Amino acid sequence: MIDFLRGKPVFVDAEAVVLDVRDVGYRVFCPNPYVFAGKSDQAVMVFIHHHVREDAITLYGFATREEQALFRKLLDVSGIGPRVALGILSGAAPERIVAAIQSEDITFLTRLPGIGKKTAQRVLLDLKDKLDGIGIAVPPGVGGEPSHADGAAAAAAAPAMGLTAAWREAKEALISLGYSDAETERAWREVRDRAQPGDGADKLIKLALQALYQA
Repeated sequence: MIDFLRGKPVFVDAEAVVLDVRDVGYRVFCPNPYVFAGKSDQAVMVFIHHHVREDAITLYGFATREEQALFRKLLDVSGIGPRVALGILSGAAPERIVAAIQSEDITFLTRLPGIGKKTAQRVLLDLKDKLDGIGIAVPPGVGGEPSHADGAAAAAAAPAMGLTAAWREAKEALISLGYSDAETERAWREVRDRAQPGDGADKLIKLALQALYQA
């Protein structure tokens, strides 16, 4: 069973990254392969879920051990297979997903790719009390009601601040792919209208690429 791979990301597309590990290319499906873009000159570590079926052997990869653990927890939910679990992780930052599950935010969960109301209810039932040990810390105020100490202004500003920070990371990845500052700024105008509070850089990159492809 493969637990991680260390190699150079020699090819990246919308679904997967190809890692060159000692002259062998491993195609690894990822929630957001573009986090590995622009790193072809250096070895990166990708944490792997090695999925074996009678008709296929597939590698799913993650930038962190915690994301790998969340993926595996999602697979424990009846009706969720690897592709759906990957889609969930592509839809929002792991911290936001965990926060939504712990706060029983079914509305947020049904916005994620491949998740209907019944599946979201199963996720809440199966995982609500089982995510404390996977190492994903939920920032204060994410996924729940803000405390009185936060104040209404801080509560209102937090989502925008989070998106701005995530966009800085997303913009760096887009520039490493060859996009200009002007192109990334044009994409940001589209992304701001479509992004949800709590969306991470992975999600913003996907939204930006969609906007750039449509331009």
